[in-house]
Amino acid sequence: MTFARRPSPPDGIPHSSAEDLYAMFVGCTLLVLGLVFLKAAGLVTGGIAGIALLVSYLVPLPPGVLFTIINLPFFAFAWKVMGARFTLRSIAVNAGIALFSAIRPYAFEVGTVHPLFAALVGGTVIGMGILSLARHDAAVGGTGVLTLWLQRERGWNAGRTQIALDVVILALAIPVVSAEQLGWSILSAAAISGILIAWHRPGRYTGY
Repeated sequence: MTFARRPSPPDGIPHSSAEDLYAMFVGCTLLVLGLVFLKAAGLVTGGIAGIALLVSYLVPLPPGVLFTIINLPFFAFAWKVMGARFTLRSIAVNAGIALFSAIRPYAFEVGTVHPLFAALVGGTVIGMGILSLARHDAAVGGTGVLTLWLQRERGWNAGRTQIALDVVILALAIPVVSAEQLGWSILSAAAISGILIAWHRPGRYTGY
């Protein structure tokens, strides 16, 4: 008995400009929403989001605004290794995150949120936001630029590389958050990386 060979997948079809803009809007929205949940529970997380949350407990600025400010030095690296198109899109994403974070208090408030919910849901939606941007040749900057570049150039899985960087960032949070909050924060970082490990693999997605 013989079986027909499964046909090869078709080449990827580039996204339209409208699709790219919509993906960037979705990515910014999810990132801000995730930051709000984590901030309400007093948690941090991995990546540039974790650094922004950590600093937000020390200075009176929204995490989304700090997110953009902290990212500024990373744009030079992104321009050099990822190109002008990627960098300009990432700058636009950061401007969107800062804007959405600034107007968010006028749209809704999160009063009480259980840290388990904040860690799982907040981390997951941040991960989905990063994925939405990565699939449309953009990123949030910071460690995300580094992990995407290593995946592109060295074949290192972005999620696993991010975990290693997250360990360093979470260690920096030890003097700022309680042991319980640190535990939940580790869970949130795992949720973010889990999204990238599961759904951001070379060869699995054909569009760009």
